[in-house]
Amino acid sequence: MTRMAPHPPHGSAAAPPPRAPDTRLGAPAPAGLRRPDGTPPRLLVVDDEAPLAELLSMALRYEGWTVRTAGDGAGAVREARALRPDAVVLDIMLPDMDGLEVLARLRRELPDVPVLFLTARDAVEDRIAGLTAGGDDYVTKPFSLEEVVVRLRGLLRRSGATTTRPDTVLVVGDLTLDEESHEVHRAGEPIRLTATEFELLRCLMRNPRCVLSKSQLLDHVWSYDFGGRANVVEIYISYLRRKIDAGRPPMIHTRRGAGYLLAPAETS
Repeated sequence: MTRMAPHPPHGSAAAPPPRAPDTRLGAPAPAGLRRPDGTPPRLLVVDDEAPLAELLSMALRYEGWTVRTAGDGAGAVREARALRPDAVVLDIMLPDMDGLEVLARLRRELPDVPVLFLTARDAVEDRIAGLTAGGDDYVTKPFSLEEVVVRLRGLLRRSGATTTRPDTVLVVGDLTLDEESHEVHRAGEPIRLTATEFELLRCLMRNPRCVLSKSQLLDHVWSYDFGGRANVVEIYISYLRRKIDAGRPPMIHTRRGAGYLLAPAETS
């Protein structure tokens, strides 16, 4: 669990970066929240410590969310007007104005936006002041990135700004795959796949925009080495193309000498 501390003493080592997201073949992307229109939640991170703000942004973007940052109160107000965020992470100690004043200005334009206070102050009276001023939650430094993400998920759900996409559903462009029911749809139309075709498509959808080699696909989908029979991948890719891409903008692409990738169709 990564913990972020407030300003380190002069000469001390910088806080260690958070553990990188799991990018192994087939590792599922984190299940995300979505706004009612299907777009990712919009988050505004306000903190004058640039490294900390960047680490927070990285963790939130890994959730699939849209993130902007600001380093002071004036910048926070400007970014909020442009972004119209679904939630705000707000440091109370800012260089140009108190975080409580920033909150008051935000509330005038976005009266319902949830705000998670982030501060080095841990006294009870400081917590009470922040929550009384209209903050929705409060995290003190040092904190874990995981805790901030979990608290923000809760705020977004309670505010009604987002809905939960089921963990079992993979989505790439207009293509959806339900890992539990084994249902596949493209642009709302059902697609019938064999068990092997389904596993191959699931592997591609768990790694969107990533080139996967034949050997990787063989190992993951067929679970053993075909040796000189690697053309089985080409055969099943052709099967998938007939069902997924037939009469539609293509999503399955070949990278000669490298492998295959699946990406949202480019439409004009």
